[in-house]
Amino acid sequence: MSSSAAGTSELKQEDMAQITEVSGGAARTNDTRIISLVCAAHFVSHFYILVLPPLFPFIRDFYGVSYTELGFALTAFNVTTALCQTPAGFLVDRIGPRSVLISGLVLGAACLAIVGSIPSFWLLVAMFAIFGVANGVYHPADYAVLSQLVSKERASQAFSVHIFAGFLGTAVAPASMLILQGLLGWQGAFVAASLMGLLVAVALMIQPAALFQAPPRPARPASEKTDEKGGWSLLLSAPILLNLLFFVMITFSTTGVQNYSVVALGEAYGTPLGVANTALTANLMLSALGVLAGGLLAARVTRHEWVAAFSFAGIAVTAALIGAADLGIVMLMFVMSLNGFVNGLMQPSRDMIVRAVTPEGQFGKVFGFVTTGFNIGGIIAPLLFGWVMDAGHPRAVFFLVCGLSLLAILTLIPNFRRRRASA
Repeated sequence: MSSSAAGTSELKQEDMAQITEVSGGAARTNDTRIISLVCAAHFVSHFYILVLPPLFPFIRDFYGVSYTELGFALTAFNVTTALCQTPAGFLVDRIGPRSVLISGLVLGAACLAIVGSIPSFWLLVAMFAIFGVANGVYHPADYAVLSQLVSKERASQAFSVHIFAGFLGTAVAPASMLILQGLLGWQGAFVAASLMGLLVAVALMIQPAALFQAPPRPARPASEKTDEKGGWSLLLSAPILLNLLFFVMITFSTTGVQNYSVVALGEAYGTPLGVANTALTANLMLSALGVLAGGLLAARVTRHEWVAAFSFAGIAVTAALIGAADLGIVMLMFVMSLNGFVNGLMQPSRDMIVRAVTPEGQFGKVFGFVTTGFNIGGIIAPLLFGWVMDAGHPRAVFFLVCGLSLLAILTLIPNFRRRRASA
């Protein structure tokens, strides 16, 4: 009798092990599918951000407008993105990220198709304003999906691959649009680019609804519910506002190097244009590799604020070295590459820091709000670094990056204190 009971117990244990293994395998499969779809959408969003600039000369000649007038389209795009990102986050939390993400992809594709089909300059500007509305959905929808639906043990890798997909979209867009222009003309290039968004939208549409269904949240005591913040009271709370500032400072620390290093190196040290551009390319490539390495690191550590602080310090040191002296070609390539790598290393931990202070069910609005810091920084930083260049101080570009990166570490202090208090 006892041997029979023991045998039954062993069978039950084997059954439970098999069930656990099957459920774990299904979870990994779902994670992979979700991450792939969201990364495809993020690739499209970054590709779409750069569809217009490579075609400036062709559109300028076609319509007989100035580069300043063409800039209206980009300004309209960035303004509407900044204005719509947080409301899109509220919508994501209300109706779910899948439908919002599909709507953004379809709307963006429609805008590009209209620009390529109807020859009117001011219609182009209007379409890029609406295009900015579509662009405003990606961050809140993507991060809501990754935060709610991907298993916790794979969250850091998911953020890493998601960021890398965006970097890849940015990298391939200029050359791709120029190739399409050569084959189809600039209008045909816009229509062809619109198909990419539609393909990803269709891929999302055909997925089973259960794939995007968030797991039920555990019941919480009534005392905790009354203390939980939501809506604008959550967004205007100190931890979220600090994360908004954190994203602004990230933009400051990268804009000087990525947007102004080529001209600053030329004016400061007479660095040849080809060498400076090669150094910048190395910086961007190592930044992408740093993102992947940062994902592996973020999966192995819990103190993500230390990773971010180390990265800011690395950006500061490398920028100061470039500003201090003419390093020569080999050292310039090395230091610019290191600058890009530590910048990329921070990105997955950046998202984990935001995730840690975001209540369940609030990911859309929080990520939509804090990533608006990219837009705020993108408006202020060019004016600041442009003023430094116009004042005739090209080396100061790198010292400014150094100082702003060190200041950025201050936005992480509450994270250190929170860890100490919970220890």
